[in-house]
Amino acid sequence: MEEVIREIAIKNRLRYGQANPKKVLGIFLSENPEYKKKAKEILPKIEKIVEEINNIPEDEFKELSKNISLESKKKERELILPNVKDKVVLRFAPNPSGPLHIGHARAAVLNDYFAKKYNGKFILRLEDTDPKRVLKEAYEMIKEDLDWLNVKVDEVVIQSDRLDIYYKYGEELIKMGKAYVCECNPEDFRELRNKGIPCKCRDRDIEENLELWKKMLNGELKAVVRLKTDIKHKNPSIRDFPIFRVEKTPHPRVGDKYVVYPLMNFSVPIDDHLLGVTHVLRGKDHIVNTEKQKYIYKYFNWNMPEFIHYGILKIEDTVLSTSQIYEGIKKGLYSGWDDVRLGTLRALRRRGIRAEAIYKIMIKIGIKQADVRFSWENLYAINKELIDKEAKRYFFVWNPKKMIVKDAEERVIKLRKHPDREDFGVRELFFNGKIYVVNDEIEENKMYRLMELFNIVVEKVEDDKIIAKYHSDDFKIARKNKAKIIHWIPIDGAIKTKVLMPSGEIKEGLAEKDFNEVKEDEIIQFERFGFCRVDKKDNIVVCCYTHR
Repeated sequence: MEEVIREIAIKNRLRYGQANPKKVLGIFLSENPEYKKKAKEILPKIEKIVEEINNIPEDEFKELSKNISLESKKKERELILPNVKDKVVLRFAPNPSGPLHIGHARAAVLNDYFAKKYNGKFILRLEDTDPKRVLKEAYEMIKEDLDWLNVKVDEVVIQSDRLDIYYKYGEELIKMGKAYVCECNPEDFRELRNKGIPCKCRDRDIEENLELWKKMLNGELKAVVRLKTDIKHKNPSIRDFPIFRVEKTPHPRVGDKYVVYPLMNFSVPIDDHLLGVTHVLRGKDHIVNTEKQKYIYKYFNWNMPEFIHYGILKIEDTVLSTSQIYEGIKKGLYSGWDDVRLGTLRALRRRGIRAEAIYKIMIKIGIKQADVRFSWENLYAINKELIDKEAKRYFFVWNPKKMIVKDAEERVIKLRKHPDREDFGVRELFFNGKIYVVNDEIEENKMYRLMELFNIVVEKVEDDKIIAKYHSDDFKIARKNKAKIIHWIPIDGAIKTKVLMPSGEIKEGLAEKDFNEVKEDEIIQFERFGFCRVDKKDNIVVCCYTHR
């Protein structure tokens, strides 16, 4: 962050002779809106850096700034993988408890990006070794979500197909004396572990452990298998952590064939090694898991992949928990996995957020170690760049009320369907004195500007209609009188329209007659309202609001 601020300050001094802290702050926040909430904390740092830059002697400053360009276009740093030797193999490993959400997209996109960059291999590994957290339909939903994201999957691996492999390596660890079957009460074990004291099961001989292991596999014994680590390790969670446990809940794919399932810190390193994974991209909240998994590599004398831990992506104001969403769907709180209030990729797709926008923002966030607050505004800005050039424009009036405009001549106005695309053609709105307007705090004796039409003065607001009088055409008069611009559409041909907002609220209203030509799934813009994705149902157009 300080490097970015420093460069902005240098450019500011180059441009104006002296850098200004508030201008530097403004530029920094415009390029990094995720820091807006921390502006007060950042300003003192900026003031310090600006003071430093301003105090550099002129000859030294010329040398310092000779390679600095005043072009405002921001250069993105190229993302690279460290220690690339032979073929790069990466994996994305979600739990199939539901479809993917915006948080999953970061790992999926980054792994895909590097696989494509280095002409490597991308493995989708579905980690389904906890039967209680598996949703059968999620297997296909995840594949569909990745396909929509333009993530190229080279191989699909499902852990529930590999249980015999995990048993083989688990048994090898027992035979090596590196793992043991533990029958201790979990609370009793935790108390001993926290004191750095081994439990009574730790010193069992190998033969006895193998017998107990077979009983676990046969469903005759409820116990766990623990990996022998440093019982005095500074982090108690690493001390003899479990690698297998008994779970008799039927699995959605393999039923009740198995009752012993590996835990993540065992199955993951086994798979990463056998699948030839060269680089593991994961959040820094997995640092402890990485340390646990290193024991597996050490005991089997395997080479470890390159571990890259990036900062936490903090996503606020949206529901991401698949278990919470699933319960909400069952209770009728959500209409489905694509409910617009959710943070699933399906919900964002329904709203009209492009997969390319999600891909771009995740690459922009990158693999930096600092925690990042996810900015919905940044995503919307990228999405707008993609959809703005192809979104046709229309008028939309929500909460409509009839307006009678007196003393105005009939006229037909022709408006481009897109301000920069002549090939999209024009649309016509016929004004005959009877229109619909947005019934939103319209007051008597006030001037308003009917959008793209003329100025009016409201004479009377009645229960069923508004009476207004034509005033003038000149927009300058509206500006001088601080007249609010209001939406309108002709009464004839108005199309009933509903707009489903991200909050779940539905704004009911009317759209102009030319809106009838829009196609299913098309992205349009209701002028001065927002972008919407069109979803035609029951002869009523439902627009899922995207963003402004």
